[in-house]
Amino acid sequence: MALSGAIAVWVLLAIGMAAFLLTALGLLVFKDLYDRIQYTYPAGTIGVAALVAAILVQKSLSQAGLKAILVGVILFWSSAALSHAIARSARVRRLGDWGPADGEKIETIGD
Repeated sequence: MALSGAIAVWVLLAIGMAAFLLTALGLLVFKDLYDRIQYTYPAGTIGVAALVAAILVQKSLSQAGLKAILVGVILFWSSAALSHAIARSARVRRLGDWGPADGEKIETIGD
C-alpha cells in the first residue's frame, strides 16, 4: 500500500476512534437515559462508517472489505432500532403500559 493509502487509513481510524471516545464521554457525563441514547449515535454512524472506510481503503473489495460493508450496514440499521427499543422500554417502565386505561375508547380513522 502506498504512503497516501496508509495515511488515509490512519486518518479514518482516528476519526472512528474519536467518535467512539466522544460517545463514551457522553455516556459518562450525562445522567438522563434519553440524553445517553442520543450520544450513542456518533459511534453507530460516524465511527462505524469511518472504520468500514478504513478497511475498504486497506483491503479494497476483497472478502474482508465485503464483510466490513455487511457488518457496517447491520450495525448502522440496528443501532436505530435498538435505541428506539431502549427508549420505549424506559418510557413503559416509567409511565406504565402503553395500552388504554380500562373503559377508555380508542379513536381510529373512520370512527
